[in-house]
Amino acid sequence: LVIVGADRITRRGDVANKIGTYLKALAAFDNDIPFFVAAPSSTIDWKLNDGKREIPIENRSAAEVLTVRGVDQTGQLAPPDEAAANPAFDVTHNRFVSGIITERGIFAPTDLATRFQDQIANAGL
Repeated sequence: LVIVGADRITRRGDVANKIGTYLKALAAFDNDIPFFVAAPSSTIDWKLNDGKREIPIENRSAAEVLTVRGVDQTGQLAPPDEAAANPAFDVTHNRFVSGIITERGIFAPTDLATRFQDQIANAGL
């Protein structure tokens, strides 16, 4: 069993979380291990449906992955003019999520909209 948190969840149950969560989901899926996301329902963004297309991903400074800092020294892992992507989050598609654990119970990702109709109505959607 794998349980992770979430920074944002879409209406259909796609999950944005710290970088590496997607890889954990893939590993769990490939090894038939259930993958759950634990988050309060306030994490669900009812306006978003497709996490890959609609959740903005912060891209942090390339220096964070191109430089190593020690106690007494700093080292470059690549030439100073080298470019690098450094996303802060990744998105896990709902098909890799066994269930989403909320304050109302555990639900399949695609059942969120049905189980939280009151929140959708309160959001004016």
